[in-house]
Amino acid sequence: MIPMDPASVAGARVDGAVLRRVWRFARPYRSMLLAFLGVIVAAALISLVPPLLFRQILDSAIPDEDRGALHLLAGLIVAAAVFDAGLALAERYVSARIGEGVIYDLRVSLFDHVQSMPISFFTRTQTGALTNRLNTDVLGAQRALTGTLGSVVSNTVALLANGGAIIVLEWRLGLIALVLLPVFIVPAKRVGLRLQALTRQQMDLNASMNTTMTERFNVSGALLVKLFGRREAETEDFASRADGVRAVGVRSAVYGRTFFVALGLVGSLAAAAVYWVGGQLAISGSLTIGTLVALATFVSRIYAPLTALTNARVEVMTALVSFERVFEVLDARNPIEDRPGAVDLDLVRGGIDLEHVDFAYPMDAIVPSLEAPSPVATERGAPAVVLHDVTARIEPGELVALVGPSGAGKTTLAQLVPRLYDVTGGAVRIDGVDVRDYTQASLRSAVGVVSQDAHLFHDTVGNNLRYARPDATDADLMEAARAAQIDDLIRSLPDGLDTLVGDRGHRLSGGEKQRLAIARMLLKDPAIVILDEATSHLDAENEHLVQEALSGALAGRTSLVIAHRLSTITAADQILVLDEGRIVQRGTHTELLGEGGLYADLYRTLLRSERQDPVAQPT
Repeated sequence: MIPMDPASVAGARVDGAVLRRVWRFARPYRSMLLAFLGVIVAAALISLVPPLLFRQILDSAIPDEDRGALHLLAGLIVAAAVFDAGLALAERYVSARIGEGVIYDLRVSLFDHVQSMPISFFTRTQTGALTNRLNTDVLGAQRALTGTLGSVVSNTVALLANGGAIIVLEWRLGLIALVLLPVFIVPAKRVGLRLQALTRQQMDLNASMNTTMTERFNVSGALLVKLFGRREAETEDFASRADGVRAVGVRSAVYGRTFFVALGLVGSLAAAAVYWVGGQLAISGSLTIGTLVALATFVSRIYAPLTALTNARVEVMTALVSFERVFEVLDARNPIEDRPGAVDLDLVRGGIDLEHVDFAYPMDAIVPSLEAPSPVATERGAPAVVLHDVTARIEPGELVALVGPSGAGKTTLAQLVPRLYDVTGGAVRIDGVDVRDYTQASLRSAVGVVSQDAHLFHDTVGNNLRYARPDATDADLMEAARAAQIDDLIRSLPDGLDTLVGDRGHRLSGGEKQRLAIARMLLKDPAIVILDEATSHLDAENEHLVQEALSGALAGRTSLVIAHRLSTITAADQILVLDEGRIVQRGTHTELLGEGGLYADLYRTLLRSERQDPVAQPT
């Protein structure tokens, strides 16, 4: 016996709710559903015609030696077969349109919803498990709609039609057929629950296996495995996960097949009983041979759809696992949403006010089954506070440098400006308005960010640049590239702007990727610019070129720069020194050097590092 998973029982309780959710997605296809039902009913009624015509041939045309009637009845049988074939094709077409349409709507809604999730969702979610929900689980739901939907409806109508025909022709044989219905129906729910539990377990194991492949098959993961010589260990780990999938798959297949073989055996015994009783009636003269043949045909058509319906019930219950897992993501609440009445950020001047900002990374899981363990918390279980009472004023057009030791909160503070996270206390304002009162789309259009790890898609140079402005011409792209000091490199590439950059841009050097990211930011033309260690991958020569480009490109823009380079720090209009989430010093380079303290210590460390190795970056 397979032990019942409590999760499967809980899942069964919400089957009704899941079905209602599926119906909400299917509601726009109501007219097609009605057409589908009409085709099914018509096909079921047409299927009754051939046995009844055979009955007439055996009971009337042949005994009466009426060749005309025989020709007519045979022609009607052929016509019914042709018409039934046409209805079968129509049924498949309509069911596919409904199923594929619902899944299209579901897939697009799911993708859009995931895209709207805050950055904290992606930092804590296992990418492989998430893509497994969007691929494998959606395909499971798709199979349920395109295959099981048609099977359930057509077999139900066929069962009713053929059962009704048996009752009309010979009610005693109909009772024999009906007596065995509970043998098919009662065990189905229990078997469905057990297979549902196995399906959920199999999906979880597949998600774990998919996560392993996703992490190991990207360039960074593959490089790490090779450099540490972990190929055999990784293969053993993957084999262990794959073995779990195999074991559950075997259990599911054997358990399900045993059940359906047993149902088939019961159906065969029932059919034999019907033949035996019908034969007795035919011998006694109370039943004609033609009626017996028709009844035999109808009986065979009862147990086939009955077995199929029992199978469909199990398939539906297991398919609901896919829908549950998809809806779990789709129903996840987005903690960062536009407020009612949010306004667009237009005519940006670029003033930024940080008013008593407190921040702690969120601990509540958005989709618990997808997310990694919660971030570091205090002993009491409360989230660790990263920023404490940060207050600062950045004037429009100012260049402000954020300086401090690693972990001081510099990147976190910068991420609050485009509202990648929401403050837990205080407010971040742009041009005097809380960023939470702006629409996110307009806010992020006004803010350009170049991070330390510049991400490029596995696409061409041109398409990576056009991500900032899809309607940009090649001339626009080259102008931005020139400003980022990378136009010469693009011209030297074999296909110029049409050159593929590889997975995450790994066909380019770190400095080249960074300059492309800067060009992309310049193409966006934002009013506020955030540079998070944007020149950290550049050597001294390239950094000098990019700094010159940035000095011109950032003119007139409000710039928030996190950097370890002295050239950036000393040129800042204002320097904010952070330590343990607090601003401990602020002022210009000259003022802060005169004060001494943490800034002076950091400056001397940077100075020594750059004198020893102008390319090295302090950690």
